[in-house]
Amino acid sequence: MLEQFGVSELVSQMKAKKLSPVEVTDYFLKRIEDHNDKINAFVTLNEKAREEAKKAEERLMKEENVGDFHGIPIAIKDLTLTNGIRTTFGSPAFQNYIPDRDAVIVERLKRAGAIVIGKTNTPEFGHIGTTDNLLFGATKNPWNASKTSGGSSGGSAAAVGAGLVPIAEGNDGGGSIRIPASFCGVYGFKPTYGAIPNTNSIANAFGSTAPFANHGVLSHSPLDAALFLENTQGPSTRDPFSLPVYNKEISQKLKEDLKGVRIAYTENFGLYEVDKEVAHIVESTLSKWEELGCTVEKIDMDFGMNLEGFITFFTSMWYSSAAAGSGPLLNENPEWVTDSYKAMIEEGTKLNAVQYKNLDPIRTSIWNKMQDFFDSYDLILSPTLAVPAFDYRLLGPDKINGKKISSVSDWLLTHLYNTTGFPAASLPIGFSASGLPIGLQIAGNRFQDELVLRASYAYDEEYSKQKRFPF
Repeated sequence: MLEQFGVSELVSQMKAKKLSPVEVTDYFLKRIEDHNDKINAFVTLNEKAREEAKKAEERLMKEENVGDFHGIPIAIKDLTLTNGIRTTFGSPAFQNYIPDRDAVIVERLKRAGAIVIGKTNTPEFGHIGTTDNLLFGATKNPWNASKTSGGSSGGSAAAVGAGLVPIAEGNDGGGSIRIPASFCGVYGFKPTYGAIPNTNSIANAFGSTAPFANHGVLSHSPLDAALFLENTQGPSTRDPFSLPVYNKEISQKLKEDLKGVRIAYTENFGLYEVDKEVAHIVESTLSKWEELGCTVEKIDMDFGMNLEGFITFFTSMWYSSAAAGSGPLLNENPEWVTDSYKAMIEEGTKLNAVQYKNLDPIRTSIWNKMQDFFDSYDLILSPTLAVPAFDYRLLGPDKINGKKISSVSDWLLTHLYNTTGFPAASLPIGFSASGLPIGLQIAGNRFQDELVLRASYAYDEEYSKQKRFPF
């Protein structure tokens, strides 16, 4: 059962000639064939995957030096360019689009030896926290096919959660890695904005800043996420916000202890209504962090606004970007746009330039308040989401604990870290009474990616060693 192995374990087995890249690729292609129909995680497979696996095998036979991902099948979200493999962005407008180049992150993964096995489902242009579109339909939760996978990296999370692939790429502009990671019971990591370059087909090098959107990873372990970051980080001339390498040998530092790490816990950031069962499961981890050597303090947070004010601020950024990027599509081919994306575009067109720039002081205030918290604490823990997974036909719940909420946004505790660009992860910590995964959000200050990964690894190794798969 190769789905039980992490990336480093599979590569070690291949280097030792106990497994071959062809065997590994064939195994996961068979898993996809047997199980993808249940959840609709993959929407396009790479017809050359087996051919690429044979080339990887030849390199191993020649005793050549190989990378950290040599022979590893990896899933790429259908928002990210893949040379020669259909990339639709979840939209009928691109249903036959085959890029002639890779995004930088894909180039780097291939350089490390990864084999792109296929593309995973996403809502059109990654616009929402569930995964459904007019081209391929909904992606379902591997733990309960009547529930959502979350989004917008729902296909990637479901693929990893179901054991169809060892690891997957995703991207996160409002929680799009952490949301489906929480729902599907996998580890999702969004690094500091700029750590991994953002380069793709849209000719707008400045388009990923409001809110901060960046690539990341969905995996079964923080170790695999650390290896992913090590092999994809670093500057690119095509991304003016990409950063020099500041995370060095992260995977080698994961076993360092957490003694003295200062943790703050917030149930709701002073903003959200959180399901009581979710809050209880997340809060039950606090004593375990103390056992790991951390100091833990429950804190109250106040951003000087209520939830409605914060969501209005955040969605104003998001919807304006949608209107700028997809307004022409809506005008020319409205039948190609879902109702939820249409509503977003229409809202975005209402904001004028001065109103848009007036969002900057609000964002600065949030940034400064978060920095105030990180002056006193190293990590902030919270629920990733306010609820367990819900019906896949819905955009979200309309009530939590009997209180009415906005179904689109009020259950997502992820947006603050796209407002600031700080590193954040969702770590699976247990299951609801109905058998649905629950995630713990772990966030650090800017550039503290290693600490977020190290804390995730320590908890995962101590309390979550036995990985579970739904089938």
